[in-house]
Amino acid sequence: MKAIDALNEANKIAFSPFVFQTVYTMLELGILEAIHSAKNGISIKEIENKTNVSEYGIRVLCEMAESAQIIEQKTENKYSTTKIGFFIVNDKMTLINLYFTQDVCYNGLYYLKESILNSKPEGLKVFGNWKTIYEGLASLPDKVKKSWFDFDHFYSDNSFDDALKIIFKNKPKKIFDIGGNTGKWSIACTKFNKEVNVTMFDLPGQINVAKKNIEKIKSISNRIEYQKIDLLNPNSKIPEGADVYWMSQFLDCFSEEEIEKILLKIKENMSVNAKIYIMETFIDDQRFKAASHSLIATSLYFTALANGNSKMYSSSVMKYIVNKAGFKCINEHHLKENSFHTILELELKK
Repeated sequence: MKAIDALNEANKIAFSPFVFQTVYTMLELGILEAIHSAKNGISIKEIENKTNVSEYGIRVLCEMAESAQIIEQKTENKYSTTKIGFFIVNDKMTLINLYFTQDVCYNGLYYLKESILNSKPEGLKVFGNWKTIYEGLASLPDKVKKSWFDFDHFYSDNSFDDALKIIFKNKPKKIFDIGGNTGKWSIACTKFNKEVNVTMFDLPGQINVAKKNIEKIKSISNRIEYQKIDLLNPNSKIPEGADVYWMSQFLDCFSEEEIEKILLKIKENMSVNAKIYIMETFIDDQRFKAASHSLIATSLYFTALANGNSKMYSSSVMKYIVNKAGFKCINEHHLKENSFHTILELELKK
């Protein structure tokens, strides 16, 4: 890279929050959609008539967006979206990432330095006085909660069909859904197989949310049980009786030491024939740069807001922890065709 190009990139970083807030504002005010939907371009005056935003407001936003190559003037005084603008308007992953960043992370990231120094999620104070975001998840403002769950579900829901086929290959009768969140996996399992029973483990707030969701579905609700648990409590225990222990995008919520302790809790009462399945979006297992970049950025959400000590892991690190806890990885299932996920299939070391 030439020095002048490097200087240009460095200055883009210096002003990157301005670009981000420009895009967010143009989406919220309908300006970007107005530009995108105009096949032959659109003038500032025409945007003003469509959106009722002032000419001044439209002009300053469009100038920043044009400088960032989000929009362009193909003909004089007529704006159109570029390929970058096209994906901002149309790509689901981009929009979910953007609203997660704005609604959940933006204000909290101001405290990233303090979070790094103190190993605590200092940015969480913008929402409430909790040790981790999971304790307060049910109490977050509705808009924040929506963006959080949209983000969480986007990176899990599209993997369920393939994951269910893998999990039910050996016809388990009892599944422990550890870190079940809103109950989507427990629901998917009991719909997929009419005989399986599931016990969902999570913090009280998440159990209450999941219970409401599950009790609406009478055909499966009698096959799902609940156990409120804080897995970081040294006295908490995971009971025996499961054929499958399932953890989906759960262990990334903990530090390496905490992950090992959770696995050891499972090991304590696990039968020799049972299996553990860990589904994660590993940063070293992605096909596309956009996906790996998104996951690496998500680590800083964990640092500043979620818990202060976890991250998105590589598969090699997770397998190291698994081995250290006394488990053997017998299969690695890559769900790359329609997903970002890898499932590690574990059994006790013989």
